[in-house]
Amino acid sequence: MIKFLCLGSGSSGNSYFLTTGNTSILIDAGLSMRALRKHLQANGFEVDKVDAVFVTHDHADHIKAVGNLANDLGIPIYATPEVHKGINRNYCVTSKLTEKHVRFISKEQIIQFGDFSITAFEVPHDSSDCVGYRVEAEGVTFCLITDVGHATEVIQKKVSEANYLVLESNHDEEMLVRGPYPAYLKGRIRSGRGHLSNRDCANLLAEHATEKLKHVWLCHLSEENNHPELARKTVSAVLRSFGLIDGVDFKVDILKRKTPSLVHELTI
Repeated sequence: MIKFLCLGSGSSGNSYFLTTGNTSILIDAGLSMRALRKHLQANGFEVDKVDAVFVTHDHADHIKAVGNLANDLGIPIYATPEVHKGINRNYCVTSKLTEKHVRFISKEQIIQFGDFSITAFEVPHDSSDCVGYRVEAEGVTFCLITDVGHATEVIQKKVSEANYLVLESNHDEEMLVRGPYPAYLKGRIRSGRGHLSNRDCANLLAEHATEKLKHVWLCHLSEENNHPELARKTVSAVLRSFGLIDGVDFKVDILKRKTPSLVHELTI
């Protein structure tokens, strides 16, 4: 059985934990070491038992603890070569990665890591590089797609393959337009290398989810330009317009910014 736990989701820090009991990984490590240890222990897990970290991209809210995890605990860090270069340049990574902890991945190349088969795939975002992850084990397909400028054909395909899906629902379009951000930042967020809006997320789900999909978690909600219930309402309304019902066709939940999720068991 695969267990899934979100440790944090949003600009304050992103990290997602998957374990089979034999193999445990983090996707991103954008929280402090203290927070990672605390949240894992509160749910019966240990950060020292993490076997690897797989990084989506090199923005601070996704990589804050990678140097400490590698250098203090000996945990290997998997990322594309471009992302590794970005990690080494990033001011927030005060404990720089040494060569012995660096592992390179290539997009669309399957990595067999313990019990998991892991595939990175292209995601458009304004970082050095960016990937999502398709993780398979025990007949279950889990996909994580965050920091998405627009839904490419690759992303659409991954959504259609998923049994369980973490998908960005970053902002409400009207809140963003009327909100306090300067024009350049609004433009960045709305660009094809920015972030998915609630409606973008909903349309991607409605058009490409299949009967295989069991559970979706909406992630990386903006604190200033979104609200959990607004995201849920928007996504549910769009799904209904396509004849899909939250809780009937598949379940939709919201991941909180600073509070861990429940531990979810992922089964077929």
